[in-house]
Amino acid sequence: QLQLVESGGGLVQPGGSLRLSCAASGFTLDHYAIGWFRQAPGKEHEPVLCISDSDGSTYYADSVKGRFTVSRDKAKNTVYLQMNSLKPGDTAVYYCAARDHGETFAISASLYDYWGQGTQVTVSS
Repeated sequence: QLQLVESGGGLVQPGGSLRLSCAASGFTLDHYAIGWFRQAPGKEHEPVLCISDSDGSTYYADSVKGRFTVSRDKAKNTVYLQMNSLKPGDTAVYYCAARDHGETFAISASLYDYWGQGTQVTVSS
């Protein structure tokens, strides 16, 4: 079964950090573009950070620039979203996604082939 499994969400205080993991099973993430999306209550699903596989070109939502980064561990077939200086506005369910055409990143959710189940991130004091 081809799937992405997320972990690492939770409750964190403002200014804190979390690292989300997205592990693939049934396929390798090599040559896949990766997207991280989030959806907060009452808000639309939005792209947070999207990265190509070919040259590492990356899209960052303005709200996360300088605070969020992505990395890959090919040996573990896992992608990570490092989130620093978290704000209450970052509270949302976070989803990772993989796109087969990895040469370019994509910010449209409809272009992704596989999705994780989502993990809740809550930033609150």
